[in-house]
Amino acid sequence: MKNNFKNSETKFLSSAAIIIAASLWGVDGIVLRPSLYSLPVPLVVFVESAIVAVLLTPFLIKRISPLKSLTLKDWIAFVGVALFGGAIGTMAITKALFYVNFVNLSIVILLQKLQPVFAISLATLLLKEKLPKEFFLWASLAIVGAYFMTFGLSSPNFSTGDKTTIAALFALLAAFSFSSSTVLSKRALRNVNYEMGTYLRFLFAAIIMLVIAASTGDISNIKDITAKQTVIFLIIAFTTGGSAIFLYYYGLKRISASVASICELAFPLTAVVLDYFVHDNILSPVQWIGTGVLIISILKVSGINITPRLNHEK
Repeated sequence: MKNNFKNSETKFLSSAAIIIAASLWGVDGIVLRPSLYSLPVPLVVFVESAIVAVLLTPFLIKRISPLKSLTLKDWIAFVGVALFGGAIGTMAITKALFYVNFVNLSIVILLQKLQPVFAISLATLLLKEKLPKEFFLWASLAIVGAYFMTFGLSSPNFSTGDKTTIAALFALLAAFSFSSSTVLSKRALRNVNYEMGTYLRFLFAAIIMLVIAASTGDISNIKDITAKQTVIFLIIAFTTGGSAIFLYYYGLKRISASVASICELAFPLTAVVLDYFVHDNILSPVQWIGTGVLIISILKVSGINITPRLNHEK
C-alpha cells in the first residue's frame, strides 16, 4: 500500500514537472522570444544553447565519470536529442512564430497539437511502450479539448497571407522534431541522471548550432545582439531554456514518453491563456470547456501506468 502511494506520488510529481516545463515554453513563445525577432534564427538557437551549456559546465565537469560507461547507442541518442530537439525543432518553431509575427498563433498552436500523435507513435515503435485502451481515450480527449480551447467553434485562421503556409510547414516540422526528441530523450536518459542529461542536450545542441550558424554566416551577426536581447537570452537560459529542460528531464526519467507527450499539451494551454493577456483575445465559453477537458484529460493520462518493455536493454 505504501509503495503504491509512493509510486503515485512520484508519477504525479514527474507529470507536474513536465507540465511546468511545457508551460514555461508557452511563456517563451509569447513573452520572451518576440524580442529576438531581429536576429537570425540559427544565431538565436546557438546563443541560447551555448549560454546554458557554459553555465552548467562548472557544476557537472567533476561528475563526468558515469559518461565512461555510456554505450554508442546512448551517445547516438543524445546527438539525436540535440539535433531534433535542440536544433531542428527549436529553429522550426522559432521560424514559424517569426513568420506569423507572434500575433496570429492559431496555425502554429494547431500543428503543435499533432506532437503527441507523433510521439506516441514513435514511443510505441521504438520504445515498445504498450498503451492501454484507457490511454487512447484520454489522449484523444486531450487533443480534442486542446483544439476547442484554441479555436472554440471556429475554424483555424489561415488568412495571414502567403507566409501562413510556410509557418505551417515549420510548425509541422517542429511538432515532428520535438516528438522525436521526446522519445530519444527517454532512451538517452536510461543510463544517466537528468542533470547530466540536461547538460549533454545543451552541449551537443550548442556544437551543432555553432556549425550551422557558422556555415550560414549568421554567426557574424552576434555583434548585433543588443543589451536588452542579452538580458532576454539570460532570462531564457535560467527559465524557459535550461530550467525548463531540467524539469522536463526530471519528469521524463520517471514516466513514459507517451504520457509526457500529453503533459506537453500544457504548452498550447499556456499560449492561449497568455494570448488573452498579451493580445486581449478573450476566451469563449466553448474555449473554457475545451480548457477544462484538456486539464482533466492530462490529469487522467498522468495517472496511467505505462512501462516500456525495453527498460533494461543496453
